Amino acid sequence: MDIGKTAGDSFEYAQEGLFGKWTKWFLLVISCIIFPLFIGYTMRIYRGVHPSPEPDDWGTMFIDGIKLIIVGIIYALPVIILEIVIIGSAGLALFMGTPHQSVHPGAVAGLVGAVLAGVLVLVIVAVIIGLVATIAYVRFARTGSFGEAFNIRAILATIGRIGWITYIFALIVMGVIVGIIEVICLLIPVLGIVLFLLLLPFIGMFSARYITLLYDSAGEA
Repeated sequence: MDIGKTAGDSFEYAQEGLFGKWTKWFLLVISCIIFPLFIGYTMRIYRGVHPSPEPDDWGTMFIDGIKLIIVGIIYALPVIILEIVIIGSAGLALFMGTPHQSVHPGAVAGLVGAVLAGVLVLVIVAVIIGLVATIAYVRFARTGSFGEAFNIRAILATIGRIGWITYIFALIVMGVIVGIIEVICLLIPVLGIVLFLLLLPFIGMFSARYITLLYDSAGEA
């Protein structure tokens, strides 16, 4: 897979879909504000629609968005539960003693070490789930099946055909590109937030197309 070509194709896809089509761009900005609408729109891109689809049939877009958000929440549950356990355990350990009891330095060091270890595990789990969920979103968009969104064996097979190193590196490249755009916007006082909102359709369209091409590079199962 040529990552540079994928990024270039994704940029052109978003550019052709938005530049000069100001009504479409405005409607997509509105859909970004009503978050499930834009998530539903990205599902159309995940399905491989080319050129970029029009933001119509808003009811279907909204329902599709809700469905994909549900898939995302289910994937996020292990991370949320682990985070609650880590924070809860740390808080409980800190406040178990009475106000008159002194905390032994060794106990504090042990607690800090345990929390850091927990955070490390949390980050690793979040990264792994994120890698799986990215393919799951496209798989769900293509099949319309919640079962297929959680078909871990098929998802891992898809990533395997892409190549784990290639897949991870490609997502890092996408993250850097999007991150640079976001940082530039947020560095501009006040107007940066408005600019960021206006660029959200472009960022979302670029990212969805990029992930779609990444998924399609695996070929048919």
